[in-house]
Amino acid sequence: VAKRAAGFNMNILYSDIVRREDLEAQFPLNFVDMETLLRESDFVSLHVTLDQETYHLIGDKQLAMMKPTAILVNASRGGVVDPAALYRALKDQEIGAAALDVTEPEPIKMDDPLLTLDNCLVVPHIASASVSARSEMSRIAAQNLINGLRGEKLLACVNPEVYG
Repeated sequence: VAKRAAGFNMNILYSDIVRREDLEAQFPLNFVDMETLLRESDFVSLHVTLDQETYHLIGDKQLAMMKPTAILVNASRGGVVDPAALYRALKDQEIGAAALDVTEPEPIKMDDPLLTLDNCLVVPHIASASVSARSEMSRIAAQNLINGLRGEKLLACVNPEVYG
């Protein structure tokens, strides 16, 4: 994301648990605290793991800090953003728009209120759509099919408790 943003001469702010001097050496990044990032950014792009610290990292309080023209992009995990808070912020025009590659829950329910908003784009978790990622997914799916036909354990199983 930083590489792409740098190509547009954007002022790139980032926040992280630790300062990433290795990335600062490669890209024109400015390390700031989360509040500064939310207040000053036109685009907030999320790329974090989902854990206890990041669950609903973005909620009512954080959305209220953002510019009314800001765009929130979630390319990490659905649970990082509180969907009810996001709906309120978008509906009340507290922020300009949102683009979601992931949702909570996933897949998003067809009656989810976020889908009724013109300023919210929801795509089917395609951020991982690289050739290498999709090739590996295809290989695992094919191997699962072969293993299943042979009565062997699947490489990737949705309900591993069946192996008991």
